[in-house]
Amino acid sequence: MNESPYYEDVAKIAKLASRISLHFRKKMFEKFLSAMQPQEDYKVLDLGVTNDDRFQESNYFEKLYPYKKNLVCAGVEDGSFLEAKYPGVHFVSVEPHKPLPFADQEFDIVFSNAVIEHVGNQADQKAFVKEMLRVSRAFFLTTPNRWFPIEFHTGWPLLHYLPKHIHRSILSGLGKAYWSKEENLNLLSANELQRLFPENLRVSLSNIRLAGLVTNLIVYGSIN
Repeated sequence: MNESPYYEDVAKIAKLASRISLHFRKKMFEKFLSAMQPQEDYKVLDLGVTNDDRFQESNYFEKLYPYKKNLVCAGVEDGSFLEAKYPGVHFVSVEPHKPLPFADQEFDIVFSNAVIEHVGNQADQKAFVKEMLRVSRAFFLTTPNRWFPIEFHTGWPLLHYLPKHIHRSILSGLGKAYWSKEENLNLLSANELQRLFPENLRVSLSNIRLAGLVTNLIVYGSIN
């Protein structure tokens, strides 16, 4: 299995970070169940799986979701191994910045965890959201909060509070060239996340907190 660039740095933060990440993701999954109330016959899409399965929080939705026979997972990395690991799950490969290979409203719910910050600039992010909304009747999307003091991907504190172009320049100088590129990391605040959705679409905002600070942002709602 090929190691994705995403995990090359995350692996160095290792076991403690992995346990904390799993704790947060379980909380997000609980919020998903509470907000979306999926039924056994619902067709659900998990948009953005990874081919790196070394960590206990990797592809946690496939691990936790109970109705696997109606679960489709999709990603730009090869997640076909998930079909064998979680019988009933079906994997579909997608291409970056291309329309999703699904019909309009093919899914009852689309779930996407910590993907939107990796798809590029604001226009790319809006296109991602547009496609997500096109293929579903309801949606549940999460992303790390830009204003949490520690940036999860690099482990550096506070640098990401700087204007984005300065933050990227410093990351490049620190040897974090991959994360310094907007197409690989474009962190979002709550306001920036909400602005990716059409103004006439009613969305609900929620979050996950640690010691009173927002670690992760959640946006969800129904298309109809």
